[in-house]
Amino acid sequence: MAGEQGRAGRMLGANLRALRTERGLSLSEVARRSGVAKSALSQLEAGLGNPTIQTVFSLSNALKVPVSDLLTERTEPDVLLVRSAGLEVLSSEAVDLRILRRIEPRGGVLEVYDQRVRPGARQYSEGHPGVEHVVVTAGVLRVGPPEDPYELGPGDYVCLPGARPHIYETAGDTPVSSVLVIEYPEGIDRSTVPH
Repeated sequence: MAGEQGRAGRMLGANLRALRTERGLSLSEVARRSGVAKSALSQLEAGLGNPTIQTVFSLSNALKVPVSDLLTERTEPDVLLVRSAGLEVLSSEAVDLRILRRIEPRGGVLEVYDQRVRPGARQYSEGHPGVEHVVVTAGVLRVGPPEDPYELGPGDYVCLPGARPHIYETAGDTPVSSVLVIEYPEGIDRSTVPH
């Protein structure tokens, strides 16, 4: 597992460096845009550190690219088998995310995540580009506007705009398993995605 996390960290670092360089941005400018310390960015580009969900989404917003541009290799095999044990986990206090797949239909981008939400903690997002689709597979999840979230049980689905503030939290003392799909619209800056 440590080798896989090291590989994923190197991939994030290489992608971050490439995206920053292609846009002609200094580390200081990316730090200003993302709110991530310059020293932390330097470590990430070196393939070191353990970025949180907030850090990766802040970098995605600052560079105006989907999260998968930072975390995945650009390959399109005929068959793609993803083993969960080899996936990098992006963690926060409340949520663990593992990107399963990046799909690019008609100019847009879909990112598919296996999402686990820990009991007793809350994940808050200020908002980001795209639309979120959530299907709960186990447990009871509260998701949506912080003041009035939706409560979803196994098999329930919700689609909500990612641009508005939203939360993820369990509605009990058991973890929640869910599938999260983030749908980025056509027109998001994808100049670095090879075709």
